[in-house]
Amino acid sequence: MPRATATRELLAPRGDVWRFLAEPLHLSDWWPGVHSVRPDRRGLAPGARWQLVAGPQTGGLVSAFLRKPEAAGTIVVLDARPEELVRLLFVDDRIEAELRLAPAPGGHTLATLALEGPWLRVSRSLPRTALSRLHALCQTAVEI
Repeated sequence: MPRATATRELLAPRGDVWRFLAEPLHLSDWWPGVHSVRPDRRGLAPGARWQLVAGPQTGGLVSAFLRKPEAAGTIVVLDARPEELVRLLFVDDRIEAELRLAPAPGGHTLATLALEGPWLRVSRSLPRTALSRLHALCQTAVEI
C-alpha cells in the first residue's frame, strides 16, 4: 500500500501539543478537509469511534465525481499513547494515520505524520499540509 510521510518541528512542548491533540474536536482545526468531528464519550482512547464531516472537495472535475461535496465518515482510534503516539483509521477511505511526537531541542516537539492506504486515497501532500496547519496552531499558542 502507498505510504506518505512528513516531519515538522512544532514550536511547543510535547505536553502542550498532546493536550491539543487529545481533544477530538480539534481534529477539524488541523486535518485538511474535515469540517467537524463528533467523538464518542471515550475521546482519544483506543477503540473510540468518531463521526466526521469532510469539507468540500477542491480536486477538480475528477474528484467531484468520486466523492460527495460533504462526505460523512468514521474514524476509529487504534492507539493513543500520551505525548508519544496517535494512530487513527479513517474507515471509509481505509487510510491509517500515525502521528508520532518526539522531543526536539529548545523544548519543541518533532511531529511525524505517516499515512498508509489505497493508492487512490493517499495524498502525498496531506501529511505535509496537516503538519503545517498543526505548526501554525502551535505557533499561535506559543505567541499568546
